[in-house]
Amino acid sequence: MVLSVSEQTFTQEVLESAIPVLVNFEAPWCGLCRIIQPLLLQFRTQYNGQIKLVRVNADENFKLSNAYKLKSLPTLLLIENGIVRYRLESFRAREDLLLALEVIKDSCAHKSQAYVGNKMPDLEYRSA
Repeated sequence: MVLSVSEQTFTQEVLESAIPVLVNFEAPWCGLCRIIQPLLLQFRTQYNGQIKLVRVNADENFKLSNAYKLKSLPTLLLIENGIVRYRLESFRAREDLLLALEVIKDSCAHKSQAYVGNKMPDLEYRSA
């Protein structure tokens, strides 16, 4: 089961997390959100301990939805040390998600290299 995070627990569970957090903004009415859930669970299992996976109901957490300027659901954010390092939105197919998860996995696996000079590489990915 994926941890559900709300506006009340977001700071503690996401922004103050010791490891990177993949935040899945979703809604109960979102069909694509339900379709990608098994892929996210598989991803979490493979990288348990390296990346934390949480979900946020965008409808019930309007302040977070506004703060992160959600345009579509699902939207995935990789947040590390309180900073959005990666954003995936407007993807249309399973392959888009798998590609994005691979980039996220690689960025976390090479974290020590990525922090040379305290600068993370730009991992922004937006599918058209």
